[in-house]
Amino acid sequence: MELQTASRKKVKIKMALQGPSGSGKTKSALLIAYGLCGSWSKIAVIDSENRSADLYADLGDYQVLPLQAPFTPERYVQAMNVCLKAGIQVIILDSVSHEWEGVGGILETHSAMLGNSFTNWAKLTPRHNAFVQAILQADAHVIGTIRAKQEYVLSEKNGKQVPEKVGLKGITRDGMDYEFTLVFDLDITLKAKASKDRTQLFFGKPEFIPSVDTGAQVLKWCSQGTDTYKEITPEEIIGKIRACNSTEELLSLYNTYPLLQESFSLDFTTRRKEIDNQQHSTQPNFSTNGTH
Repeated sequence: MELQTASRKKVKIKMALQGPSGSGKTKSALLIAYGLCGSWSKIAVIDSENRSADLYADLGDYQVLPLQAPFTPERYVQAMNVCLKAGIQVIILDSVSHEWEGVGGILETHSAMLGNSFTNWAKLTPRHNAFVQAILQADAHVIGTIRAKQEYVLSEKNGKQVPEKVGLKGITRDGMDYEFTLVFDLDITLKAKASKDRTQLFFGKPEFIPSVDTGAQVLKWCSQGTDTYKEITPEEIIGKIRACNSTEELLSLYNTYPLLQESFSLDFTTRRKEIDNQQHSTQPNFSTNGTH
């Protein structure tokens, strides 16, 4: 048993696209997948959506593995293993929702079981957890699509209770989205916004339409493992921060090294204040009568 300094090795992204029907989840997943690997033949769609993945065959010669009911966790894991043995680099699970709410999925299985409901969940939860672990441990990038429905709450307006939209709720087990490194919420206009983002590439940014470039950005983050950060010392990082002459340069440097943001937050903040003060001091001062 030995303590080790935290470091990130080169990783495979585990991400999800969550949205209602018609929000572009499948096509967005395919475009991101191509940005991740640069080869259509290295992309496979495990399709539980009645072969909807075939609708985008004009994009490229990606692989499709049709998945029929029952949508048990074990069948998903088996399909993923088929993809891994074939050397697939990006696996798209289209969709994850069937494992939970589809025919033969966890919910249907639970409702058909006899006996104590609580005890029955103790039997099913390990099966679902094995499915989750298969995703997380897969030696490939994994993109899961999650069906979603609009959530409403009742709020009082002018003395009346009226429904109010509060966001999307994914059709999968509660907390499933927390298992992914990156989650995009898609709307009916095909635009995405990050609702969870450990990469720090997209969170808080404006909505956008996912593209091949999105996958390329994620791939760059995945490739910035330990080897990348061994090439630059703390002194060099501080030197780069000091060399920034505008807030735009500073922001670009900040986003280049997501794993170092917390360690050097004070240095970034200090330099930003210096730049702001320098810019303010170069502005002409005017008296109240309009003269310098």
